[in-house]
Amino acid sequence: MKTYIRQIDYGKVKSRFFLLALVLTIFTFCKQDPQLWKVNSTEQVASDYIKSKPEYSEFAKLVEMTGLDPLLGIRGPYTIMLPNNDAMFAYYKQKGVNSLNDFDPKFLSSLVRNHLITNEINSSDIGLGAIRDTNAIGDYLVTEFQGADIILNKYSKIIKRDVRLANGYAHVVDKVIEPLTKDVYTMVSEDPSCKIFAEGLKITKLKDTLQVISFLYGNHLARTRFTVLAVPDTVYQRYGINNIGDLIKWTGANPDSVTYLNNPFYRYMEYHCMNGTYYLSDLNTQLYPILSSDNNISMTIDTDYKINYLPKTKTYTAFNVPASNYPTKNGALHFINGLLPVIQPEPMVIIYETTDFFDLKQRDCFGKYYEKYSDGEHTFAKIHWVGDYLQYYYKPTQPENMHYDALNMIGFWKLSVTFPKNDERKV
Repeated sequence: MKTYIRQIDYGKVKSRFFLLALVLTIFTFCKQDPQLWKVNSTEQVASDYIKSKPEYSEFAKLVEMTGLDPLLGIRGPYTIMLPNNDAMFAYYKQKGVNSLNDFDPKFLSSLVRNHLITNEINSSDIGLGAIRDTNAIGDYLVTEFQGADIILNKYSKIIKRDVRLANGYAHVVDKVIEPLTKDVYTMVSEDPSCKIFAEGLKITKLKDTLQVISFLYGNHLARTRFTVLAVPDTVYQRYGINNIGDLIKWTGANPDSVTYLNNPFYRYMEYHCMNGTYYLSDLNTQLYPILSSDNNISMTIDTDYKINYLPKTKTYTAFNVPASNYPTKNGALHFINGLLPVIQPEPMVIIYETTDFFDLKQRDCFGKYYEKYSDGEHTFAKIHWVGDYLQYYYKPTQPENMHYDALNMIGFWKLSVTFPKNDERKV
């Protein structure tokens, strides 16, 4: 659900008045009751369909061994990336095993959930970037095209699309989709074309942050989400930068203090690291905060994916699209075709979604259809209310500009929302 914060160039305005108006705007049109998915009885549910087709018998065994058979038979909507037997047997050979019985049960649980999305996704919903919903282990499946073919996570091709189920869709794939394990820094550091940039992340110690996959948040583990815009060595070499010393010199930094926030080299490296996971399909024309949230990167999406586009000179840094959209366990990795120096972008409209608050995303309601909360003081860190309850609900038929979810309250209520701090935002 979208909340609009407009940046303006004149003076600072008291935020309380606008926050009240904003809250009224958000919650007056979110009064629908949640609509639970209704199973279409004319089609087979996912579990029955998989069991009924001999060509999917190996995946059917996987579903049964991991205890998902009853779940896929009664609930929905689901989308299943369904490997056929050829894909499963090829995977066994790749892993040096003879059957599913040779895998650790915990791994099998991750493997089957890696192919399952708890939403209805047909092929018309798939674009260049990633599927909008995470899979059942919290990872994004990256999507791109080779001609008319849809490729998942850079290697698995959809060979049969839009198999209609009573509780969702199945798409048949020619390769088993391996669960992600590597963090975004490890992916960069293992790429031989990106040695200078990887060394920069290492000596600034930004790698320590980018290697964190989860951390304790309250009583639960929370996932981290990053986006890294990596500069290949060939780009640096075009500017006479052949090693990390040359890059530090180019930034004008003191090489003895590159771990300090205000060091120009640290600032340069951090400027390539964004908060949140953004694949190409997630990007809009707006500002995106870097790790420290004290500066932004500007994205302009029109005829190209443009980073820090300057209208006067019509210059920008572009994505190397074929070498972008790499999935990692804690974020997206893109390669870009320029140095991307640090600038302070011009103010623009920022879209912030109230349902994107970090602590709200950690609740069990995500992946379900709705959840009600009655404790208005202690449930969330940045959202507080007085009233009967605050309700989150998710509805696949919700207008796309609301990102399919919303918050609502009924009766007499009072609400306060503290938005993320950013020195460059004027509310």
